[in-house]
Amino acid sequence: MEARARVRYLRMSPKKMRRVAELIRGKPVEEALNILNYTPKIAAHHLAKTVKAAAANAIASVGTGKLKAEDLSVSRVVVDGGPIAKRVRFQSMGRAHRIHKRYCHLTVEVEGEPEEETPKAKTTRRKKQKAEKPEAVGKEADAGKKKVSRAKKAKARPKAKPEKAEKEKKAEDVELDDDSTNGIPAEAEDKNEEKNRSEE
Repeated sequence: MEARARVRYLRMSPKKMRRVAELIRGKPVEEALNILNYTPKIAAHHLAKTVKAAAANAIASVGTGKLKAEDLSVSRVVVDGGPIAKRVRFQSMGRAHRIHKRYCHLTVEVEGEPEEETPKAKTTRRKKQKAEKPEAVGKEADAGKKKVSRAKKAKARPKAKPEKAEKEKKAEDVELDDDSTNGIPAEAEDKNEEKNRSEE
């Protein structure tokens, strides 16, 4: 796995940039960044930024789960010459000295082997539903058993005694024979009339 980052038109001569580039060629990314952080050169700042960009490109293309910055190393550093800006410095006696302001192009390549991910066992919804179905069936069976046992208990209960049934029937007959508006049965009225006559 290779990735690269490129910076063009850096305002620095290629000769000065190559001196610092030789320090990090073939080193791991972390070690290269440590070297550049403690190198007192302006070129080290530009190189550090480019190395970080190349590492970020490599991780972004593969993914953080497969590749980390610790697994990367600087495989190639190329410093190419850029355009030259020509200026003039005037001297005594009517002379002029030429000034060359040089530019350069910097390319950093990083390489590393991504780790292979182990396939994880995926549990789908269907499998979960299948696993839950037997439990639900068992619950329904238990509920059915409860209903059957309740029905059996109701059948096994003894019926009401015949004496109670006869008393209830008599009470109903007395209510049906009630002709008075006050709710007094007819037999009770006859008894009351006989008592009144005997008193007279």
